[in-house]
Amino acid sequence: MDGATHASDRRAGIGEAAISANGGIHLNSRIVIDDEFLSCRSSVRRFRRGEIIAGAGVLVDTFARVHSGVVSASTMLPDGREFIVEIIPKSGLIGELEVLRRQTLSLEYRAGSACELHFFEGRLLRDMYASDPRFREKVFSRALARISELELRIIANAASSLQSRLASTLLRLSTVYGKDAANSGDELIISQNDLAATLPASREKVNQCLRRLREGKIIDGGQGKIRILNRKALEACANGAVSVK
Repeated sequence: MDGATHASDRRAGIGEAAISANGGIHLNSRIVIDDEFLSCRSSVRRFRRGEIIAGAGVLVDTFARVHSGVVSASTMLPDGREFIVEIIPKSGLIGELEVLRRQTLSLEYRAGSACELHFFEGRLLRDMYASDPRFREKVFSRALARISELELRIIANAASSLQSRLASTLLRLSTVYGKDAANSGDELIISQNDLAATLPASREKVNQCLRRLREGKIIDGGQGKIRILNRKALEACANGAVSVK
């Protein structure tokens, strides 16, 4: 893959670009795994921002942990628009449920920033799942939590104005970016195209909302970066208590 640094040979699926025709929404849990157990069995790969890490429709037998940077997971809506279902932060996993279920990837994974990923053999995860009841319970509970989170987002998107949805999204992303010690969470590295795909909404309408937030001194930035200046005001916009015009 162009731009990727390989510490070992590429294994089947991860890192290959393949888009599925139907591209359904995948409810991807973040399973916490002991780093010490996996550290000696990983291969390291680095990706440039915007580079495809894994494509939908690929059968994988490896999974990856985000060591630095962020990764976006997206699918295509019926009208042809991209929908970024999730932005995966540092320590998040890619492909773990598909490895457990021996299924193809249903989302496309792309580097949301310059990032480094550690890749592991699927059998390690399956062995843990088969031998540790507590781990199986953790997988199940986190999958339920992920479903609940997605349901709440869908409900909020249906009932809120675009400005409120945008403010909520910026706050949610600040939590994602804040999981990296090198980032306070006040600076988001995301293009306007990706931000529009996360909502989802048209880029033109998102730009209008961003401009009003900038004029209100609530956010700042440009060239793929957004800086939160007034978190309390942004929270008020998210709750619908304030409308910036």
